[in-house]
Amino acid sequence: METDNIKEIRIDNSGRLCIFPENQKFTMIFTLAKEVHWDNDQYFLYSPKLKEWSYFEWYKHIIGVVKECNVTLVMTKETIWTNIPQSLKKDILET
Repeated sequence: METDNIKEIRIDNSGRLCIFPENQKFTMIFTLAKEVHWDNDQYFLYSPKLKEWSYFEWYKHIIGVVKECNVTLVMTKETIWTNIPQSLKKDILET
């Protein structure tokens, strides 16, 4: 299994949770049919807008789907947190 750093975690203006890997590209992740998407212009994974799941549930889901692609995404002290509530950041860091 490969490991890649999470460069940034962001909640964008559309209300999607976005995770920016440092190096990996997941252009075919949609083929897993798990509602995790890849932005091929800015290179990030993202959730749909929230409906039933929380941001934390989507974070765990995205990380799990990426593991199905044989990649483990990890936080670093350089990970950027953009528009992430402190409570969500705390939950993510404790996983």
